[in-house]
Amino acid sequence: MIGDNVTGKEFRHVSIMLDECISYLKVKPDGIYADATLGGAGHAGAVCAKLSENGIFIGIDRDLDALSVSRERLSKYSCRLILEHSNYTDIKDVLEKHQIESVDGILADLGVSSYQFDNGERGFSYRFDAPLDMRMDQTQTLTCYDIVNGYEFEKLFRIIKEYGEEKFAHTIAKNIVKQRENKPISTTFELVKVIEGSMPKKYVATGKNKAAKTFQALRIEVNNELNGLRQAVENFFDCLSTGGRLAVITFHSLEDRIVKTAFKEFATGCTCPKEFPVCICGKEPRGRLITKKPVIPCEEEMLENTRSTSAKLRVIEKIEPIEKIGKN
Repeated sequence: MIGDNVTGKEFRHVSIMLDECISYLKVKPDGIYADATLGGAGHAGAVCAKLSENGIFIGIDRDLDALSVSRERLSKYSCRLILEHSNYTDIKDVLEKHQIESVDGILADLGVSSYQFDNGERGFSYRFDAPLDMRMDQTQTLTCYDIVNGYEFEKLFRIIKEYGEEKFAHTIAKNIVKQRENKPISTTFELVKVIEGSMPKKYVATGKNKAAKTFQALRIEVNNELNGLRQAVENFFDCLSTGGRLAVITFHSLEDRIVKTAFKEFATGCTCPKEFPVCICGKEPRGRLITKKPVIPCEEEMLENTRSTSAKLRVIEKIEPIEKIGKN
């Protein structure tokens, strides 16, 4: 676990499946690599350590704290360093800004960093009493407070049901609306109280924190995590050089489903119905699945870092279009 000081808080971050990611990326010393979710620069440091002074590393993050810490941590490496405060969906704009046509590898470690979870003031965790915030990019205006106290019942219900896969979503949304009629729900603990009060007492008494799914759902909505993910994966793939690899780590089924579907389409090509005798869409495979099934952390890593237990790693390699191969 890495530690640094960021505005009085220790920036702790544990890199998930670090060795696996570096191995799959097959880092070339003079290559160009990007980390679309820079975080605490754990994965980034391992990539930069393999790059020469001719190599280029691009780091993107929405969190200014992460960028500040990463700049310091990565400064010891000899490669050219480019760090950008941006959303990963904008990776094409970042590359264009620096006149880079394509890269040899991209890593995206989705979700929330350990620092964001452990910094109670950010409002990501139900373990700390803090203002309802949950913004990864603290320059954006929309916060969790705005959603909890401003969204109508139907929208709250849909978010909690779909993004949190919470079976008590209807009652939770109804009670949030009822509670805020008396006074706004301002803190994480106030929200936890409403959530747990919406569940059977026997269910709450099982010991596990029952607010987790709702907090996940609200965080996804605050940061628009899923709506832009499919487009982001397509943008990542488009930015790869032939032979370049894309590695994505997901932490819940909604993310993994999006990544899995996109990778399958890249590797399959043809989208015609199975009953068609011949292909009429003309789409050719553009990628080769490096991981046929998702890679999960080893047992030792899961024991040392419980936050890794739900992680899944998928990797795909960009290939030369078949029609071009045939012409050579």
